[in-house]
Amino acid sequence: MGKAKDQNNRTVYREFGNDNEAAFERAVPDLPPNQQNLRIQASRKGRGGKTVTVISGWQHSPDKLTELAKKLKAQCGTGGTVREETIEIQGDHKEKLLEILVKLGYKAKISGG
Repeated sequence: MGKAKDQNNRTVYREFGNDNEAAFERAVPDLPPNQQNLRIQASRKGRGGKTVTVISGWQHSPDKLTELAKKLKAQCGTGGTVREETIEIQGDHKEKLLEILVKLGYKAKISGG
């Protein structure tokens, strides 16, 4: 018997073909802006009392979300991040973000109190 190609691969049985893990990743639909329903809300939970504005409901690829987050942070003049399928912008910028997103063609609403 010949040596295995990879000494660390200890797979005994595999029902489906090769090691193509990209095929098992969930596809993210990249919908146009006018088909997306976004929610904008201010949150302070788990952030040491600091307020962040959370925009959820995105249906874009991670690259597109990162690009949009950069644009929104620049418009608000503050920092932020992309977490899972949400964009977080530091500070309470609900109205400003709503205005920006509507100009970009998204259907957005302010939710929460």
